[in-house]
Amino acid sequence: MQTTLPSSKSEVKETLLTPRFYTTDFQEMADLDISTNIHEFEAILEEFKADYNRQHFIRDEEFNQSWDNLDRDTRNLFIEFLERSCTAEFSGFLLYKELSRRLEITSPIVAECFLLMSRDEARHAGFLNKAMGDFNLALDLGFLTKSRKYTFFAPKFIFYATYLSEKIGYWRYITIYRHLEKHPEHRIYPIFRFFENWCQDENRHGDFFAALLKSQPQFLNTLKSRLWCRFFLLSVFATMYLNDFQRTDFYNAIGLDARQYDIQVIRKTNESAARIFPIALDVDNPHFFQLLDECAQQNNNLINLDKQNISGIARNIQKTPIYVGLTFNLLKLYFLRPVSSQDIEAVVK
Repeated sequence: MQTTLPSSKSEVKETLLTPRFYTTDFQEMADLDISTNIHEFEAILEEFKADYNRQHFIRDEEFNQSWDNLDRDTRNLFIEFLERSCTAEFSGFLLYKELSRRLEITSPIVAECFLLMSRDEARHAGFLNKAMGDFNLALDLGFLTKSRKYTFFAPKFIFYATYLSEKIGYWRYITIYRHLEKHPEHRIYPIFRFFENWCQDENRHGDFFAALLKSQPQFLNTLKSRLWCRFFLLSVFATMYLNDFQRTDFYNAIGLDARQYDIQVIRKTNESAARIFPIALDVDNPHFFQLLDECAQQNNNLINLDKQNISGIARNIQKTPIYVGLTFNLLKLYFLRPVSSQDIEAVVK
């Protein structure tokens, strides 16, 4: 990631927990048959065309002020939040734009849906980048496009991961929005006022990927697919949990407890996923969040070791048992018995 300051550039280290850029097998995507629920795609396309947020992302007078009143730590954490969010939105824009181009002939309805989703993601990324401008910063998106490494994901993995990222994005945004609506004294910057409509874009994108998954029953109804659903649910939840554990001060600044916030978001996303996935994670198992807490602490220990002024060999020796413990805890989380989606739906109702 490149952060452009008035006269210099600095690099941010890429890790497994940073937002990634993806590519996929475009021919396999083009060959997918969506005829089983074509009417659902047509309805979703009409929703995208309505463009409910066309006039939403317009900066108003509240942005036109100095933000030097933010203390240094809060300012740095908020800038990091903007950077990560902008990078994630821009990653979505690039993937959706390329998919719309590759599928234009073979699957025009799906291609147009991807095109309109790329419109939304570009709008989000641009709005976030303008916000960074209030802090005399901006992401060099052109440099980011050329220099960032791309991770290959098969189409079904794109569907699982992106469906969950859009749905968890919805619950993250709406939870923050509803909290700040009740406690406006914690709204440290006006961008949070835009989250209610913003998260509806995330929700509609998630519905599109849900339709793609439903059109391919082999991605949902086999033993292998059930294992992959568990894997991606855990991956998305653990990534958020470990990231937010490092940023508790940011959540404190907007009046939230990071752990309770993550627990609520995970529960809501798990319920949403149960409407599509055949299984959900047993987040009510008393070991579930206990193990996530241990993973977050182990990840934090790894980060602290990187900050210490010790040799690479000594650092790696100290890291090894932590990596082993972290891996073991993630495996224990994965092998916690899942629950049937039907059971989740019955409880929610």
